Amino acid sequence: MLTGCATIVSSETQDVTLQTQPPGVKFVIQDESGRAVAEGYTPKTVTLAKSNGNYFGKKKYRVMLERAGYIPQTLPLKESPNLWYLLGNIPLLGFPGWLGVDPFYGGMYKIEPARLQIIMDPVGARGA
Repeated sequence: MLTGCATIVSSETQDVTLQTQPPGVKFVIQDESGRAVAEGYTPKTVTLAKSNGNYFGKKKYRVMLERAGYIPQTLPLKESPNLWYLLGNIPLLGFPGWLGVDPFYGGMYKIEPARLQIIMDPVGARGA
């Protein structure tokens, strides 16, 4: 009864899919400390942690994309509280889940976008 709703329903990790046009773009995903947590070539689905284990410790990520002949791009992934955290704890009067359990686990967060679709711009291309 003392467990948080988001912790019960969601997981501490989330899959994020990276798709680019053209495919075969090299990517590196760094966390808030600058550590590479995933790398490879698109298209690819990676599994990312949603919490750093600290109280309200949501992760922060940035995706760096590069391919010869294309302009490199760096994009943030954003985390926000999910509906299970915001509304799911109401039947238990909220406090055990909102303040005691869910803030330590990533289940309360969602990483957005869950599907990153990027069109790479060729070097020297002019906008319309």
